[in-house]
This record gives sequence, C-alpha cells and structure tokens, in this order.
Amino acid sequence: MLKAASLTIIALCAFAANSVLARLALEAGEIDAFGYTGVRLASGAAMLGAILIVRRPARPRAPGSTYGTWRAAGALFGYAIAFSIAYLMLATGTGALILFATVQFGLLGWAVLKGERPAPAEWAGMALAFGSLLYLLSPGLEAPHPLGAALMIAAGLCWSVYTVLGQASRAPLSDTAGNFLRCLPVALVLAGAGAIAQAPSGRGLALAVASGAIASGLGYAIWYLVLPMLTRASAAFLQLTVPAIAAAGGIVFLGEILTERLAIASAGILGGVALALLAAERRRARMAART
Repeated sequence: MLKAASLTIIALCAFAANSVLARLALEAGEIDAFGYTGVRLASGAAMLGAILIVRRPARPRAPGSTYGTWRAAGALFGYAIAFSIAYLMLATGTGALILFATVQFGLLGWAVLKGERPAPAEWAGMALAFGSLLYLLSPGLEAPHPLGAALMIAAGLCWSVYTVLGQASRAPLSDTAGNFLRCLPVALVLAGAGAIAQAPSGRGLALAVASGAIASGLGYAIWYLVLPMLTRASAAFLQLTVPAIAAAGGIVFLGEILTERLAIASAGILGGVALALLAAERRRARMAART
C-alpha cells in the first residue's frame, strides 16, 4: 500500500507539473509556444520509446496492442499545441482547472451520446461544476483571458477525445508511446520552426524537456503502473487533486495569487465533479449487482 500511495502521489504531481513547467517557460518568454510543444512531444516520445525498449524483454507486446493510432495521435497533438498557446495567457491554476473541467464535461457528453443515463445526482454535480466554470469565465477584473480560456477548453476537448480513443487499449503504455512517436515528425518541425522564430534559452529547452520526458513520459509510465492497484473510483477521485497541486505550484514557483474567484470556482468545479463521480460509481455498482 505504501508503494502504491507513493507512486500515485508522484504521478499526480507529474501531471500537475506540466502546467507549472509550461507557465514557467512561456510566461518568461524562454521559448516559443510552438517550439515548446515540439520539444515536449519529441522528448516524451524519446522517453516512452526508451521505456518500451527496456520493458520489452520482460513484458512482450500485449495481444491487440497497435502502438497507438493516428486518430489518437492527432488528438494528442491538438491537446499539446492548444495547451501551450493557452498558457501564454492563463495563470497555472486557472489553466489546469479549465482543462480538468472540460475533460470531465467531454467524457460525460460522450457517455450520454453512447446511451448512458446519468442519475439526477450526477446531473446535479455536473451542473454545479459547469455553473462554477461559467462563473470563473464570466467577465470581470479577475476573469481569465478569453482566448486563453477558449484554447484551454479546446485542449480539454482534445484530451477527452484522446481518453475515449484509449479506453479500449489493452496496453496503454505501449499505445501512449506509439501516439507520441506518431507525433514525432510534426514535433521536430515545430521545434525547428520555433527555434527560427525565437531562439530558445537553455532554461526554456530544459523546461520543455522536463515536461515531455519527466512530467509526461515518466508520469504516464508511473500512472499506468499504479492504475491496477486502484479502483476506478479511486483513480477518478485522485485526479481531482491535480488542479489544486498545479495552483499550489503556481503560487510557490511563479508567485501567482489565489484570487477569490478562482478559489470559489475551484470549490464548485471540484466539488461538483466529485459528486458526479460518486453518483456514477454508485449507479454502476447497482447495475452490476442486478446482472
């Protein structure tokens, strides 16, 4: 249990670190947003590819594994590029919260389209979360940049698509590596174009590599290692902590301020999503008991 808890904390901190690293690099102009995206994807592909090579003798390729798909790679790229540009305009915690909320809304919408019928408590939870997101985005002195918010919403929708496409994966780490590797050609083009448009600093390159190789590559590897030790509900609830960790990172490393609006919106969004997840888990448990 101690091992599972330690690995889970490391993985969640890695996910949150993506927001902090992007903001550190882009806010200070250390690297171009396109170059940052290219370096991040390329270093993520290198790390995941290396992990697969190391694991291959011990764990042969799982039956049905395709090492990713082009559709999933497209969704991954859409998420990465929109994420980077959005963080030119958004604070760390705000961006992470918008991203997280959008992913949850996207997954719920897909479930409804596929025929799931959420219970009233699920609708109530998501209504609370959606209303809180609207409050966060509403005009005012503390409102996030509208274009930045729109881009982060687009990033969240791309990640929703990526998640849906990956739900049937029988070898998630291998497929994730394959998706990163499929993005490698365009990542190299972006990295080159970004370097021409704005020569990156050594610190900017280091932050992009850390995001791709460590926060993304190693983070995903650790998460997929620990997932079998967690229940579906536990994994979902634990991910609620990511926006809070990212916001704390923004305060510590970037001197960002926790505004009243962000605090209220965070409570509403995370509380609403938690209510919806708990209600969904209970509904599925009842359905399983009947069969």
